[in-house]
Amino acid sequence: MSAVTERPVETSPGRGLGLLLGSTGVSVTGDGMLLAAAPLMAAALSRDPLAVASVSAAGYAAWLLVGLPAGALVDRWNRRTVMVASDLGRAAVLLAFVLLVVSDNATIAALSVAVFLVGVGSCFFDPAAQAVIPTIVGRDKERLSRANGRLWAIDTFGRSLAGPPAGAAAFAAAPVLPFGLDAGSFLLSAALVSRLPAPPAKPPIEHGPMVRAIRDGMAHLVRHPELRTVTLGMASYNLGYNIAFATLVLYAQDVLNLGTVGFGLLIASGALGGIAGGWLAPRIASKLSARSAYAVTLGVQAAAWVSVLLAANPWVTAAALVFVGIASTTGSVVGGSTRQLHTPDELLGRVVSSTRLFGIGSAAVGSVLGGVVADAGGLGAPFVIAAALLAVASLAFVPLRRSR
Repeated sequence: MSAVTERPVETSPGRGLGLLLGSTGVSVTGDGMLLAAAPLMAAALSRDPLAVASVSAAGYAAWLLVGLPAGALVDRWNRRTVMVASDLGRAAVLLAFVLLVVSDNATIAALSVAVFLVGVGSCFFDPAAQAVIPTIVGRDKERLSRANGRLWAIDTFGRSLAGPPAGAAAFAAAPVLPFGLDAGSFLLSAALVSRLPAPPAKPPIEHGPMVRAIRDGMAHLVRHPELRTVTLGMASYNLGYNIAFATLVLYAQDVLNLGTVGFGLLIASGALGGIAGGWLAPRIASKLSARSAYAVTLGVQAAAWVSVLLAANPWVTAAALVFVGIASTTGSVVGGSTRQLHTPDELLGRVVSSTRLFGIGSAAVGSVLGGVVADAGGLGAPFVIAAALLAVASLAFVPLRRSR
């Protein structure tokens, strides 16, 4: 994709942010529908557990394989064009899968490829979206925190609260429906993104080899203390969360005596906490440093899993997950704002992709550890391990008072 010379779109900063939030709202709701519909379709196509699991793994594989080069390319190309192309590409992939379903030619392999390609589109869209926020609202910490808070609240609502139930209901009505609706959400998102303000004109930059470009982004992340802090904080948070969450469904069924609907309500309580966190996070970020904010969020999550284990009560578990959701969104807002404040524009796509790689990698490791720990020590053991790791990490993030 070559750089595109564009006529600037006359858009106020407020309207530009509204367009970005609108595109996020429709596309992440479609993503939430796909999150529910893809495993349902996989189970309808095959009863082989490994085959069904491969569909979920395909989304992670996209970030692990394509994330870093995608971030480097985002920094070379026009970001608005990247976002529109990513939306159109994902819509095309889903419409192609719709045709396979309608013609009775859908297979597990085709579904895995579709999920992988949609994930590849996200590898380009997400860093570009994070990188355009400072061009819309500026690099003031308070304004960035407010914008990121609204963005993550909308993301949580669509991806975790509204999208999955809608996707499951649409699949029950017609298996092809959620995939078609997700394609439509990307088309609408592309229409909204196309109206974003064009970035300011910049002198041509001579880009070096891709490997060096990726290395430069990673080096900036490693060298900068604030960026190291939010990356390690996110990785620690994801590791603990996924250790505990990996077998939460079994704990809910066997210990809390909840059925499918009850477990869905537990997940919804976490999403409601995440939405509330979108309102609280900017206020927290304005009063705490990134290091202090992660010390708090890690400690809150540790306390939440301890309460889940000790109470063994559905209502306490739901309340604990509300606090986990608030902490999750707070960490996301603090991390996003910190990256946007401390990263030059020409490196922002690469830094976002690099941190996502750490976050997704730690989530995958946590999921595996959670299963191993539960198998060895019972369904309560993951909460113990997660809480212990999170408590140690929280203490490690407590800022040390410097002597004069």
